[in-house]
Amino acid sequence: MPRYEVPSYLNYNVARTSEELMKYIRSQVDKAGADGVVVGLSGGVDSSVVTALATKALGVNKVHVLIMPDKESNPEDISDAWYLVRELGLINVRYIDITEIVEDLLRAFGTDYLSAPKLPKGNVKVRTRMILLYYLANTYNLLVLGTSDRSEYLLGFFTKWGDGAADIYPIVKLYKTQVRVLAEYLGIPERIAWKPSSPGLWLGHKASDELGAEYDIIDKVLYHLIDLKLDPVEVSRRTEVTLEFVNKIIRRIELNKHKRIPPEEPPSPIA
Repeated sequence: MPRYEVPSYLNYNVARTSEELMKYIRSQVDKAGADGVVVGLSGGVDSSVVTALATKALGVNKVHVLIMPDKESNPEDISDAWYLVRELGLINVRYIDITEIVEDLLRAFGTDYLSAPKLPKGNVKVRTRMILLYYLANTYNLLVLGTSDRSEYLLGFFTKWGDGAADIYPIVKLYKTQVRVLAEYLGIPERIAWKPSSPGLWLGHKASDELGAEYDIIDKVLYHLIDLKLDPVEVSRRTEVTLEFVNKIIRRIELNKHKRIPPEEPPSPIA
């Protein structure tokens, strides 16, 4: 994906933000009495940025990385993950192919990779990775770093109790566009910083196929809806995005609200 022009309203002080995020990671580790952090490194921009921030904040000895592909993962993403490991000098790295684990889980329901529905199978993969991350965290007294950015969080574009499960979320207040800019600042190569976003749940899976647009468009809509609190018609006018697409984004935010907030409390016992 070529680098696109970042609109002025999404510009921010990248250097200062980077320092504050590193300070945040250090403080959360200290408050928890943890010995470090663990992150699932996919080779995408979000996990790469979180890994780089944690390494700069804590040092290589306190950062643990899991690379967890399966047989449907993009080889280029795996290669990019290993590239970042080498560039950051990381030493606590484990590579676990989760194919067999996922196959065992699918087999329990009488299905397999070929015949299982794509979305449920994809969510099994993501939740398998969550289990492995927390096993390592529990074993070595680590905090699990979340890799969701603000765009994904608002849209609910993550797996509940999967990649949405973490102890701290360093980049959850940065839109995807802003994360890409931070990646550049941190020295992450352009091919990673600006690659098309993909949850990697199946072969050829792209975020834009599900969401209907790339994040350069989506972030403009989200900013005007959420930050400026404008009505859909005005959002469409200012962003030059169709009203139909703006309403589609609003529906996705509402439908996935359950991923961001706990369910309503049930009634109390009646005397």
